[in-house]
Amino acid sequence: MIALVRGEVAVRTADSVVVLCGGVGYRLAVSAQTAGALPPVGREATLHAHLIVRDDALQLYGFAAEAERELFLMLLGVQAVGPKVALAVLGGGSVGELYTAIASGDAARFQAVPGVGKRTAERIIVELREKVGDALGEGIVARRGVEDAGPLALAREGLLELGFAPAEVDGLLAEVSGDSAEELIAAALRAQRQGLTR
Repeated sequence: MIALVRGEVAVRTADSVVVLCGGVGYRLAVSAQTAGALPPVGREATLHAHLIVRDDALQLYGFAAEAERELFLMLLGVQAVGPKVALAVLGGGSVGELYTAIASGDAARFQAVPGVGKRTAERIIVELREKVGDALGEGIVARRGVEDAGPLALAREGLLELGFAPAEVDGLLAEVSGDSAEELIAAALRAQRQGLTR
């Protein structure tokens, strides 16, 4: 399995990049987010990669961050979502923004992506909500060492990871209830969304 590609950027397009590695050019399909983060032609780039083997082709996908690759793999696990649609979803915002949309049940965010209808958008949310909560919780535990913290502390850390200000996080968590960090995060994101739409 090809997990990482590092080398000189030879060609850049809106949806792919060719990276020279040891005299061989590897074409990787990329999301709009990754394409925007790539250095100019002639500079070195490092991309996390995922290889998909088909009967008629070997397709290589590249990601600026490990978290983006992990979300891509989660999206591929959703029925009716293939690599092209998964890349289009990733192009719709940062991983944190997409996690927020999934956790808060923001189907409209995904329906705005070309190739994603109402049913697929709802399927993404239903099938990934728990996985997103678990990914946030595991990331916090790994980075912060808060393994023994309660659900409220983990939810607070998760919301901070998503980019909320500490005062905003405390206000949101004061309004919601839940038995797990994932439930608290989802409830807080719903409360925040409802506050914005009032």
